Amino acid sequence: FPGHESYITFCHLENEAAFTCSADHTIRKWDVLTGQCLAIYRGHTSIVNRILVAKDYLFSGSYDRTARCWSMDKEKQIQEFRGHRNCVLTLAHYSSRDVLEEEEEEEEEEERVSRDLLVTGSTDCTVKVWWVSSGRCYQTLLGHTGAVLCLILDAPNRELFSGSTDYTIRTWNIVTGEQLKVFKEHQGSVICLELVNRHLYSGSADRTVKCWLVDTGERIQTYKAHKHSVSTLKYHAGILFTGSGDACARAFNSRSGVLQKIFRGHKFIINCIQIHNELLYTASHDGTLRIWDIRGICKRNKRRLKKERSVQGRSSQKGSLSRLFNNKVGCMVQQENGE
Repeated sequence: FPGHESYITFCHLENEAAFTCSADHTIRKWDVLTGQCLAIYRGHTSIVNRILVAKDYLFSGSYDRTARCWSMDKEKQIQEFRGHRNCVLTLAHYSSRDVLEEEEEEEEEEERVSRDLLVTGSTDCTVKVWWVSSGRCYQTLLGHTGAVLCLILDAPNRELFSGSTDYTIRTWNIVTGEQLKVFKEHQGSVICLELVNRHLYSGSADRTVKCWLVDTGERIQTYKAHKHSVSTLKYHAGILFTGSGDACARAFNSRSGVLQKIFRGHKFIINCIQIHNELLYTASHDGTLRIWDIRGICKRNKRRLKKERSVQGRSSQKGSLSRLFNNKVGCMVQQENGE
């Protein structure tokens, strides 16, 4: 999908449309079937770092120190969130209905009607929570000593996770703003996060991805193979997909950590990965959005999981040979080309 006048920083898929943001200060909407550009959103005065689609709204964060809310249909700006002292790098969205009990809500009538909140992370080391309807800051979360690069929300559990250039991941109570836990094992900036079934995946400038148990803080897996920083993550069907500064996307067995496939074709860092209908979308600093067919790898992974469950079901005895050999399956040699 050529069209942006500079590199793409992020993409978001919504039904049959793709949204991309760019260093050219704009956001574009695309028809994923034809590649046609359907809309251009203009208003930011610097690089647009991140976009997020929620309900009928499009949210964006920029180096111009603002986040903005747009009407998707009219290409019109609805709200501006101004208060960060530096770049807005990452976004999350939730409704207070998801986290607050009725008696806890003491906000103005207008805000109670809307109840939508936007969360922003910035290079000013803070996380801010905003009422979407008014643009007013609801709370500021303090604790990081470096830029906040990524956010992920677990609304049912009232938890927010943030990754930073201070090498840490922090967990917050999204209602009270209290800091709950700090994850400290990375040796570089934490660039991206993914949360699946209370397993937290974190990609870092230390060239690794780590998997943590959210409830205990224990690290249970480390994924190694990247030749540069891990810039983006996406979990799908038991596979962990990563994008890296080495211009490659990779697919790992999420349980064993074994590398299953390398996707080559981009010329520069891959900033974003999305998956839709078993197609992998990768957006890059080279200005392109590429689409890959991952049906084969997903099918193989499903067969493997089914086989593993079958073997585990038959091997009920703790020290049985079948269980020992099943554990050996993950010791295969992995070639660089992913074969």
